[in-house]
Amino acid sequence: MRRLLSAIALAAGLAQAAFAVTPIDPPSLAADVASGALPPAAQRVPEEPLVGGFETLGRTTGRSGGTLRILLPKDKDIRLLNVWGYARLAGYDENLQIQPDILKAIDVSDGRIFTLHLRKGHKWSDGAPFTSEDFRYYWDDIANNRELTPAGVPQELTVDGKPPKVTIVDETTVVYEWDAPNPRFLALLAQARDLFLYRPAHYLKRFHEKYGDPDDIAALVAKEKVKGWAALHNRRDSMYDNDNPEMPTLQPFVIEPGGGPAYRLRRNPYFHRVDPYGMQLPYADAISATIVEPGLIAAKTAAGDSDLQFRGLAFSDATALKAAEGQGGYRVLLWPVTKGSQVALYPNLTVTDPAWRELLRDRRFRQALSAAIDRDDINQTLFYGLATPGNNTALQQSPLYLPERVAREAVFDLGKANALLDEMGLTQRDGRGLRLRPDGRPIEIVVESSGESAEEAAVLELIAPTWRKAGIGLVVRPYERGVLRNRAYAGESVMTVWSGFENGVPTPAASPDELAPVLQPSLQWPRWGQYIQTKGVSGEPADMPEAQHLFDLYTRWNATQDDGERGRIWTEMLDLHATEQFTIGTVSGVLQPIVVSNAVRNVPKQGIFGWDPGAQFGIYRLDAVWLDR
Repeated sequence: MRRLLSAIALAAGLAQAAFAVTPIDPPSLAADVASGALPPAAQRVPEEPLVGGFETLGRTTGRSGGTLRILLPKDKDIRLLNVWGYARLAGYDENLQIQPDILKAIDVSDGRIFTLHLRKGHKWSDGAPFTSEDFRYYWDDIANNRELTPAGVPQELTVDGKPPKVTIVDETTVVYEWDAPNPRFLALLAQARDLFLYRPAHYLKRFHEKYGDPDDIAALVAKEKVKGWAALHNRRDSMYDNDNPEMPTLQPFVIEPGGGPAYRLRRNPYFHRVDPYGMQLPYADAISATIVEPGLIAAKTAAGDSDLQFRGLAFSDATALKAAEGQGGYRVLLWPVTKGSQVALYPNLTVTDPAWRELLRDRRFRQALSAAIDRDDINQTLFYGLATPGNNTALQQSPLYLPERVAREAVFDLGKANALLDEMGLTQRDGRGLRLRPDGRPIEIVVESSGESAEEAAVLELIAPTWRKAGIGLVVRPYERGVLRNRAYAGESVMTVWSGFENGVPTPAASPDELAPVLQPSLQWPRWGQYIQTKGVSGEPADMPEAQHLFDLYTRWNATQDDGERGRIWTEMLDLHATEQFTIGTVSGVLQPIVVSNAVRNVPKQGIFGWDPGAQFGIYRLDAVWLDR
């Protein structure tokens, strides 16, 4: 039986049909239309554009024009404009329901067959047609080309290790079909970092050995000093990085040539969304993104140098920013961060050192470390008591939230911590008062950090004294982010510090992959995840009964289409995490400052701030933001 993506998506589709509008040209494009450099809006947007959404989003229609100013701490962050622009095949709305976006609709059959319906007349930012050929090119000529994709089809697109069958039905219809249900697929389409199941075939074919002119490719390879056509193609194929101004896009803004430190992005004249009156979006004509030293972002924001700022700001900046509101001509909004914990500790259960492995795999040791953390002190000292002390788990905004679970094994109790460690036989101490391992070495845990977060450093500084009272030493050692992760993956790290679960507001339909030992980037068990992701080529199989149970629950979640059963599975996995303390949370619900110029409209007063789901600002529609200078 076939059904639309959701009842809400069906209603949205019907509403779009009822609100048929005539597309209107933004004033800034009028001259190009008049000269013939651009066709009129009716020929630029799809025959059935995505209309409005303003009523449910609580927005007002606005005026087109102006340049939105933002600040970024590093050049690489220019890729985040593709995150915040948040044009996706299907994406989350403010209620965290997945809706068609670039796609007109999605039909789902048996939970395993997904029929993607494109909008007829949709175009890339350079005016070329966006059709099923762009999906075919990605699947046949990139994902299944070993020179371009040596690892093969991305694992995210496999079910039980098997890739889908991809069928091009016609110019606007593509079918993805798996042998078994794929409950993760829609969420993958809506995630912050787009899977990009399509590519601008008309642009990239020039660099592909199958389609391009051999002499042209050879000349470009020599000029750019790359190894061959595949390296050349991959360099041009930068859908996410946003560093190739020639690359056509479907996002609301297109990067212009020139590079940093002052980047400029102009409106996409072929963007597929219009407001309820037909005005083509985005409202803003351009975005000016300036790279500044990270330590200066708060000060420059307070001076009024940004129109919409959250990147580079932390809760610790909120007081000073609030004090300068009047002078800076802006307002400060505070949105709760949706991570399961703002800062969490990750005992590496797959550490290769046998003595550390034995300790870290003992539930009592992890529970003792958790009991020796004064989370109330962290909350009061760093977050003015506005956060929630407790575990790395589902937050209050989630239907899976359970208050008792937040505090389970996460209450400050030095007596309990010491009793658990004594029960383990760790009663001998050195001259400094540190407990000794069975091999006679002091229990001094090196917590490895990326060194990027002042909050992490401050939290660890508050944890160290209370751990010391339990006879546990704590030493912080910073590494560059890539080095940090590689050390954890290799089993060299004993413990790392990072933020908690990315999705702290899960629904039963969200994949519980962060809770199961199936992902290498999960720092509490990276080698177990590596084993799953490499199909046993590297890493090691999970050999703790509790971890195997989580894997079995994850397998059951993937096999069922019943939301009630999925909710029960989520509950059991979250409960097991709280009891076992596989990750050790500190506080959650920390507030993220969102600084909005008084000239900016359509930024909601209340929101949530998260990567997945949410794309940080993405679900709040950057294309709907307008300037009233």
